[in-house]
Amino acid sequence: MPSYERGRRASEAEKTQAREVSLRRIGRLFGPHRWPLAVVTLIIIASSIIAMASPFLLRAVIDQALPRQDVRLLVWLVIGMIGVAAATAALGVIQTWISTAVGQKVMHGLRTTVFAHLHRQSVGFFTRTRTGEVQSRITNDIGGMEAVVTTTATSVASNLTTTIATMAAMVALSWRLSLVSLIVLPPAIYLTRRVARMRRAITEQRQRELADLNVTIEEGLSVSGAQLSKTLSTGSALVERFTASSRRLIDLELRSELAGRWRMASMSIIFAAIPALIYLSAGLPFSAGALSIGTLVAFTALQAGLFRPLMGLLNVGVTLTASLALFGRIFEYLDLPVEVDDPPSPVSLEHPVGHLRLEDVSFTYPGSPTPAVAGVTLDVPAGTSLALVGETGSGKSTIAGLIARLYDPTAGRVTIDGVDVRDLRLADLAAIVGVVSQETYLLHTTIRENLRYAAPSASDAEIESAARAAQIHDVIVSLPDGYDTTVGSRGHRFSGGEKQRIAIARTLLRDPKILVLDEATSALDTSTERAVQQAFDRLAQGRTTVTIAHRLSTIRDADQIVVVDHGQVLESGTHETLVDSAGRYAALAA
Repeated sequence: MPSYERGRRASEAEKTQAREVSLRRIGRLFGPHRWPLAVVTLIIIASSIIAMASPFLLRAVIDQALPRQDVRLLVWLVIGMIGVAAATAALGVIQTWISTAVGQKVMHGLRTTVFAHLHRQSVGFFTRTRTGEVQSRITNDIGGMEAVVTTTATSVASNLTTTIATMAAMVALSWRLSLVSLIVLPPAIYLTRRVARMRRAITEQRQRELADLNVTIEEGLSVSGAQLSKTLSTGSALVERFTASSRRLIDLELRSELAGRWRMASMSIIFAAIPALIYLSAGLPFSAGALSIGTLVAFTALQAGLFRPLMGLLNVGVTLTASLALFGRIFEYLDLPVEVDDPPSPVSLEHPVGHLRLEDVSFTYPGSPTPAVAGVTLDVPAGTSLALVGETGSGKSTIAGLIARLYDPTAGRVTIDGVDVRDLRLADLAAIVGVVSQETYLLHTTIRENLRYAAPSASDAEIESAARAAQIHDVIVSLPDGYDTTVGSRGHRFSGGEKQRIAIARTLLRDPKILVLDEATSALDTSTERAVQQAFDRLAQGRTTVTIAHRLSTIRDADQIVVVDHGQVLESGTHETLVDSAGRYAALAA
């Protein structure tokens, strides 16, 4: 294993040890379902009490009905046994139905809460997080918790009440033999605690390994990943990486299973020895004749029946302790602060006109020693166009991200019509600011649904009108399935220019007052760029436009052009004035 991989895993292990999971916090997940759980608890208690009648009925059969050949009594006792079995079975079905429904609702709530919270995270979170890690937390970690969430509460109640009722019945039959049976508890508790600690450590390792496996799948089997591996011929290396990760999972699963099996084997031996000790105790001189055959048989049956609920109760402890690693990973995500969130008292722009200002704005990426944007002030009146030019890494895209509030400035403010964007609801801001970037992302669905993703209530006529304005309608209708054509993963079925025009149509449906074009044509050939630029020109009409471009030919007619370098504004003006000034822009235009 590479040294950087060992370092990363060591760091994650330290984080896991530092995370303390409160059982009270886990219990709060079940708070909204307290009444169904109370009903389940009552059913469990009733079922356990009813089931305890069986050994006493058995004793009566052996000690009274059979020796006296009392058929009437025997029939009633047998009917009682059948009735007990039927009642406990019916109650068990009801209990399972209610408890499973509660467990699934808790799982649903947890999944949706995690997804919604992660969806509120800033773009910075997703750039810092490994590809596939987020999906692994939601699917593997929450999926691994399902058994615990759906069965723990009822399992504890069921096994606890059954254990208490069984031990009470054993004491009622013979308190002396009950003392003999209790010798099983100390080794059972000791072995259970050892296994619980082992399972928790193994579970944490397994979930990290599953996350690595998910990352490998995401990176190797996505469209972009597959293209990269084929062009670099790294397929065999990816297969080896996947195989090694899968092999480590085998080892972890074996260790986890064996950790429980040797405990179960040890307890089985101990429980098997208890009946022999009971028979021995019953035959010793001090207890000879004190116990009837029926009592001895009934007590032995109870003692044998104690094994299942007692081990079930101890297993819940093992499972819950092991699952703390899963809860810790999920709560870690739920505890992430939301860096870019809706304001507590949002301001509403009833009729935005699109006057954009950046007032002494600075921004530094987390962990970076230097600011990406430093003291930038810009004024873009409504309906005018601004072009940002500069070398790669000069801060142009960061400025665009600040306008769309993908990040919040560390100093200064961005305003629209005089209102700080941080005072607007994110949904309202997204309706005002439309972004088309170089990397167009299309969903793996139909063209129609990709366009409707921007405006769910848009009619087919509105969708086609937007596509005509973006000059992509003729391309779409020429396809066999027209607007119902599936675009493929990330839109790889279409060329770069076609994807851009679909993105333009999608933005048109939102009808934003401010349009941000972030190097949207830099990857296109000249003829395609010309067609896309015409669509942009149509899109920009009546809107405030911020364009980031390397090709100066696309921004010559902008109302103002700003040259950015190392996050600062070097010069600004129109194309003619900047060329005449013989500064940085003139050098770029030469």
